[in-house]
Amino acid sequence: MKPTLLVLAAGMGSRYGGLKQLDQVGPSGETIIDYSIFDAIRAGFGKVVFIIRRDIEEAFKTALGSRYEGKIAVDYAFQQIDALPKGFNVPEGREKPWGTGHAVYVAKELINEPFAVINGDDFYGRNGFQLLADYLCQAKDSDKADFSMCGFIMRNTLSDNGSVSRGVCELDFAGNLTEVVEHTKLERNAKAAKSFMKDGSVIDFSGDEIVSMNMWGFTPSLFDYMDDMFVDFLKESGQEMESEFFIPLVADTLIKQGKATVKVMTSDDEWFGITYKKDKAFVVSSIKKLVEQGIYPNKLF
Repeated sequence: MKPTLLVLAAGMGSRYGGLKQLDQVGPSGETIIDYSIFDAIRAGFGKVVFIIRRDIEEAFKTALGSRYEGKIAVDYAFQQIDALPKGFNVPEGREKPWGTGHAVYVAKELINEPFAVINGDDFYGRNGFQLLADYLCQAKDSDKADFSMCGFIMRNTLSDNGSVSRGVCELDFAGNLTEVVEHTKLERNAKAAKSFMKDGSVIDFSGDEIVSMNMWGFTPSLFDYMDDMFVDFLKESGQEMESEFFIPLVADTLIKQGKATVKVMTSDDEWFGITYKKDKAFVVSSIKKLVEQGIYPNKLF
């Protein structure tokens, strides 16, 4: 059974200031998502599921979804703020989405095979997709869920134009993830990086740390765990206006509970993404170089 690719594309890009999923960065009008789908098809993925919002459905399907007809199976799930378990309601005044974990949660009815999760606005490179596809094709749950992740070196994932959110990872001797801690305000500095915490403290990093860029591999058993975990999250933090249910939080919890292992693989490809409008020029020039090197064709689809 071929693995499925789950693409998180519901966000408008609050720091970016627009619908960056549809922003053109390739020489023939390609988006970052186009490159991810192209790489996924080459790696052997059999289906793609896009997580979007209802209000961007028509524009998204017209601009992107139609490009992949006949090349890979396509489906859609919708991350709406009111997509909550029975018995829970959106707190009055809350407008913020429930986070990346919730985005995966809403796709549970569409996926019955091993699957990868990626951000729609990150350029990961071909190698990461191949590593995950190969692992997912042989992934098998035993006494623990058999999960995986492609990690990246922190200093290669920072923006020169502002703070970013990254999950900082710790590994055991076998290359399995032991802990991942989400840092939501990580900034480049002269030496490496600093994380500005909500309590006002500052954590220094060398820049050599492995971070999660939300490039995960899961078996369908994840959804069984997420049902209970999302309920627990809502009971504890559901009334907070800014609380979010992150994928790294889910993985970290299952690891610590002894319910899952997460094999970490590191891609040799350079990562880059668009968090702020000023990031776009670098992404466009980087993709142009990859096309000139023959890594990607001038026109993908």
